[in-house]
Amino acid sequence: MDSLNISLFISSLILFSTMATTKAFPQTLNSPQDFLDAHNKARAEVGVQPLGWNDTVANYALRYAHKRYGDCNLEHSQGPYGENLAGGGELSAVDAVTMWVGEKSNYDYHSNSCIGGSCLHYTQVVWRDSTRLGCARVQCRNKSVFVICSYDPPGNYIGERPY
Repeated sequence: MDSLNISLFISSLILFSTMATTKAFPQTLNSPQDFLDAHNKARAEVGVQPLGWNDTVANYALRYAHKRYGDCNLEHSQGPYGENLAGGGELSAVDAVTMWVGEKSNYDYHSNSCIGGSCLHYTQVVWRDSTRLGCARVQCRNKSVFVICSYDPPGNYIGERPY
C-alpha cells in the first residue's frame, strides 16, 4: 500500500468511526445542557446574558412535542412562550440551534430587520429579555425528529431590537 492509499484508508476509518459513534449514541448533543450551551454561545457573541434552564418551560415544550408525535408538523403551539421549531431526519438539539443561529447573517441590526431571508429564529435565540429556556426533541411516528425550544419571557416584538 502506498502512502496515498494508506491516507485514504485512515481517513475512511475515521469517517466510519465518526458515523458509527453518531448512530450508537443517539442522545449525543441532545441534553438540556447541549441546548443551553448552543444558545448561550450565540448570546455571548452579542453580549446578552445567558439563558437558564427552566423545568416548567421544558415540560411545556415536551408536552407540545408529544402532541406533534403523530405528524411532526412544524406548527407553533400558540402558547405563552416564545418558540422556535425545527424538524428533520436525525436532527440533534445542537443541529436545530445551529440552524436558527445560522440566520444571523440575515439580521441587520441597524435597520432591525431581516434582509435576504428569515432571521426571526435567530432573534428569538438572542432576545435580551428572555431568561428561561425549555426545549424538547422527539422522534415522530414517521421517524422524523421534532425539536421545540420555548423562551420565557417571549421575544420578537415588532419595533424592538433583540439586543
